[in-house]
Amino acid sequence: MNRMDGLTFFLLFLKASLLSTGGRGPFPYLYTDLIARGWAVESNFAEALTVGEISPGPSGLWVISLGYLTAGLPGALLASLAIVIPPLLVLIVARIHDRLKSLPATAGVLDGLVLAIAGSSIVVLAGLFVSNGMNVITFAIALIAAVLAFDGRMPTWVLLASAAFAGAFWLR
Repeated sequence: MNRMDGLTFFLLFLKASLLSTGGRGPFPYLYTDLIARGWAVESNFAEALTVGEISPGPSGLWVISLGYLTAGLPGALLASLAIVIPPLLVLIVARIHDRLKSLPATAGVLDGLVLAIAGSSIVVLAGLFVSNGMNVITFAIALIAAVLAFDGRMPTWVLLASAAFAGAFWLR
């Protein structure tokens, strides 16, 4: 195996933890990054997942086994730290939000974030429309979907499936 850099090792595990939702979620990131660097082999992943399945506790703890199998005790400790940081950050942000949520400035910041996200979404949608050929039917499907989404009564999966069906039917 290639020589490991502890900081890079930790950051790869942290990235995988931040970009996943737990359980086996970190697998694709870790597999890609560690195999590419020569820091792990496929059997390390098979062993780590097996240990994770037979061990008591949350299913995401297989990552600690992978850290151990690829870098010994220091790897296990770095992997442990990396998978603990994201939920800890969520708890810290939640605590801060609980203290600040009643302040008028907090509502203003959140309103501003919503506007920024909405504006970014509009720019992305406009780019998609332009690159895929904007026409009346495409615009109508998007407008109806947006109105139904803002209404909030229709489940997202029904909305997406309906829009996809409408697009496939009318735009073929």
